[in-house]
Amino acid sequence: MSYGYAGKTYLVTGGAGFIGSHLTRTLLEQGANVIVVDEFNDFYDPAIKEHNIAPFANNPRFRLYRQDIREFIGMRDIFEHHGRGLRNGGIIHLAARAGVRPSLKEPRVYLETNVTGTLNLAELAREFKVPKFVFASSSSVYGDSPQHVPFQEDQDISKPISPYASTKIMGENLLYTYSHLYDLQVVALRFFTVYGAGQRPDLAIHKFTRLIDEGKPVPMFGDGSTRRDYTYIDDIIQGVMAAIAFERSSYEIFNLGESQTTELHRLITLIEEGLGKKAKIERQPMQPGDVSVTYADISKARLLLGYNPKTQIAEGLPKFIEWYMNWKEMRALLPV
Repeated sequence: MSYGYAGKTYLVTGGAGFIGSHLTRTLLEQGANVIVVDEFNDFYDPAIKEHNIAPFANNPRFRLYRQDIREFIGMRDIFEHHGRGLRNGGIIHLAARAGVRPSLKEPRVYLETNVTGTLNLAELAREFKVPKFVFASSSSVYGDSPQHVPFQEDQDISKPISPYASTKIMGENLLYTYSHLYDLQVVALRFFTVYGAGQRPDLAIHKFTRLIDEGKPVPMFGDGSTRRDYTYIDDIIQGVMAAIAFERSSYEIFNLGESQTTELHRLITLIEEGLGKKAKIERQPMQPGDVSVTYADISKARLLLGYNPKTQIAEGLPKFIEWYMNWKEMRALLPV
């Protein structure tokens, strides 16, 4: 029997962000009701998030709350209004303080948002009897383990090397506890370097594209041999939608990646080719918290979710660059 989204209600935290806004669009297209919770903080330009959600403003099945997930009372008010509807849908928890390097500077903020915020949502799911909880975890949980690639969901993750990674492991463990105690069905998704239209400006592909386009130095940390499993946004959304529909067990963890890696050198070359400009490389040492490789084993997601990524970096990167050029032109027309 196929899973239907139409008429169901989903709360999407971080729904004005990069992945969240793509998911919101897809759920609305499928006929679902979507409640977005986003605090619109200044981690990056809030105008990007405003742009992300603008197309949904007049959709009667869309509701936006500008709310911090750390504030339990405010979150509980939202559940008071929508808790009954959520019993026929679920929570997709994408909101987080993201990024490895910033977490070294503000570990308390990361702990409060990523752990306390997740606890608040788990408690509200328990109280209001929400049956389903999809959690955005991260490939960062695997630490620096080049001897154990591709990463598999059941390998040891007891040695995270950044506060961000630690908070994601804590989130997974916390939700396992709630799943065990309170019959909450949980799917944790370990995302591998997602990119595409609307990507956060601090992430490598967006950052490098902007710097090369503007003729500014591009910081290359290490010797350029680090490798990442870059995953196109459309493939990630396919995996998230499958996770929402997944009902075969009470708690599962899945890798969502492209299951191939691209060296930093190669990534920069592809961006140069897409822009028709050369990068001005500024070599810097490896940064604390960075890992040498991320590489997803997606056999479990293929088997149980029907996850089937299709967009390789050579195809997805030109699509991102096209979006970036359009976004740059539009931003130039907006008031400062």
